[in-house]
Amino acid sequence: MASWEEITVYDDDVRSQYSHLDKMTDLVGVWEVALSDGVHKIEFEHGTTSGKRVVYVDGKEVIRRDWMFKLVGKETFSVGGTETKATINIDAVSGFAYEYTLEINGKSLKKYMENRSKTTNTWVINLDGVDCRIVLEKDTMDIWCNGQKMETAGEFVEDGTETHFTVGNHDCCIKAVSSGKRREGIIHSLIVDECEIPESLE
Repeated sequence: MASWEEITVYDDDVRSQYSHLDKMTDLVGVWEVALSDGVHKIEFEHGTTSGKRVVYVDGKEVIRRDWMFKLVGKETFSVGGTETKATINIDAVSGFAYEYTLEINGKSLKKYMENRSKTTNTWVINLDGVDCRIVLEKDTMDIWCNGQKMETAGEFVEDGTETHFTVGNHDCCIKAVSSGKRREGIIHSLIVDECEIPESLE
């Protein structure tokens, strides 16, 4: 007769074989969130019969609650290397219908992304066959490239400032100059190997 351990292992094998089917049926929300350290994918499973709640960030399970008697509520977790706070709100719409909304740092995803476009600049450039996503955080002047915070050196120049850093063996610089218009404020441009790179819209 098989021992208890052997049965458990077999049980897990069966579960892993069919887990993708199980996963598909309860998946109720998928969001992509662009942060300084990259674009993160958030997936949410909600079992409305069992009350199960599972949150995945970039394919990795970060929260699992198997039995929840209360079907509405919220789940809070952090995303990415910047430990950004995210919350999924579960609200009943009518009968057995539910609405799922994602908040980032206490703001709706839409509001957060609108605000983010004012506080960051993003450029995507292909260097040596690799796509590089370079992000400038205007408030801190931190520069990120593909999820890594870059070492930078800043200097004042005649018409503004230059922040220098390197990606591989490429000289990069973010130049900040005044637009001369109060509403526009400071204009940031990325120069790689003496070529200006157009900004990307996320």
